[in-house]
This record gives sequence, structure tokens and C-alpha cells, in this order.
Amino acid sequence: MTATLSVNGADGGSAQRAGTRLGRRFAALKREGRAGLVTFVTAGDPDPDSAFEILKGLPAAGADVIELGMPFSDPMADGPAIQAAGLRALKAGMTLRKTLDLVRRFREGDADTPIVLMGYYNPIYAMGVDRFLAEAVGAGVDGLIIVDLPPEEDAELCLPAREAGLDWIRLATPTTDDARLPVVLSRTGGFVYYVAIMGITGTRSAAAVEVEKAVQRLKRHTDLPIAVGFGIRTPEQAAEIARAADAAVVGSAIVDVVRGNLDEENRAKPGLAAAVHGLVRSLAEGVRAGRRQPR
Repeated sequence: MTATLSVNGADGGSAQRAGTRLGRRFAALKREGRAGLVTFVTAGDPDPDSAFEILKGLPAAGADVIELGMPFSDPMADGPAIQAAGLRALKAGMTLRKTLDLVRRFREGDADTPIVLMGYYNPIYAMGVDRFLAEAVGAGVDGLIIVDLPPEEDAELCLPAREAGLDWIRLATPTTDDARLPVVLSRTGGFVYYVAIMGITGTRSAAAVEVEKAVQRLKRHTDLPIAVGFGIRTPEQAAEIARAADAAVVGSAIVDVVRGNLDEENRAKPGLAAAVHGLVRSLAEGVRAGRRQPR
């Protein structure tokens, strides 16, 4: 039996809220009969102006949801590419407040594309939870993925974030068994992020057949959309994921394009944003073609 629990109920379960940007976007994708593309970029990489040019062009290139990484000096779950992106952003002066300013600036031209902040609890704790949540909501953030806060620590940020109106998005992994899943899915909103491989980001890919089995298992526990990430680098891989999941998440491959368009001093070369948008466009084409292709 599928468990679809009330977001605001006493059980604190997971469900999609239709009135949010994430709810509207995944409902639209379902009506279109296709999966979505979730793109990850690091806020402020390689510098604030270049990062904004990248960010504002992602929807037109085909991104359905944007994950915006909050730079942090000790990103334990990230692979070398995203770690380096965070360090470049920090060196360029990026802070959590400037990350929120980046979202606010994006919202001046785009009121529809969902933005999810992804990162670690330390910078939020340093700012102060109440202040962070107020500024995040005011800037136009839709959800949070905080990778180092398990369900047992929900009182730290999850509960106040949900009360503030933000979706709390959790990670599920190949080792999240059926006994643990109800705990992981408790209080989850927006979508479930399935990490298709064990380890750090950007290191290897998952087999499509295993992803399909995992998505089917997750859907026995929740009606939330399932987005699959870690290891997707090509339009062909994105198409495979799109046949099984509700969205494909791509991060390291995009960050690699940023890195490949920097000079020896990590300054943006001309055409950086266009190169990123070109990759995103090809990934979006793969995602859109996925369910039209035979298995």
C-alpha cells in the first residue's frame, strides 16, 4: 500500500503540496508525460557575476528544477569537482547571505522555476536558523537539502523549515532498507532524492536496471516524485533515468564544464555560461526523449 500522509498532519508524513513551486512543476511534468531535469550548480562559482549568468539561463536551457549549492569549506559528501567549485566560490567571496541574494536576483526575472538550496548545516547554524529561514523564504527559495542532518535531528532545521513553508527534501540510498525508509520519508516534501550509487558525487554511474528497481521500491512507500542523481553525465544516461524516475539530477558534469572554461587563475573565459547552457540543453533533450524511446 502506498503511504501518502498529510504534510501538516500529526503523523508528520510526506506528501506533495500542490500549491508550491515544486508541487506545480512536478504536476506539470506529470501532465506532459515526461520526467524533469534537475540541475546542480554551485552559488558563486567561479565568481558571483558568472554564477548569476549561468543561473538565470538554466530554465531556458531546459532545467525544470535548480539545485543551488551553498559553498562550504568541508563538503564531506561531495566529490573533487564539486569540492573545487565550492572552494572557488569561497575564494571569490561567496557567503550564505550572497547565495540568498543570488536567489533573490534570479527571482526578479523568474517567478516559476523551483530553487532548492543544497549543502551543509554549519553555515546555516552560523547565520542562525530563524534568520536564515526568514531570508530564504523572502528570497524565493523553495526547498532545502541538508545532507548532514538525519531525521533524528529534525528539530534543528527540518521542523522550523517546514513551518516556514519550505519543502524538506531527503536523500535515500541503495542501503536505505524498508525498515529505515518510513523514517527517511517522514516529513519529506517536494521530492525524494535517490542517490543511485554509494560514495561521493561525480565518481561513477549506476546501472539503469538497478535504478528502476530502486524507484519502484520507493514508490511503494511514497507518492512523492523520485529524482535520481549521482553519476549522470550524458544525455543517454539522462534518458535512461527518465524512463524510470520522475526526474534526473545532474551536477558534477555541469560543474566540470565550468572548470573547463576557466583560465589558469580560475577566471571565467568568454562563453562560460553558453557552454554550461549547451550541456544542459543536451541533457534536457535526453530527458525529454527518454520516455519516447523503447526500453
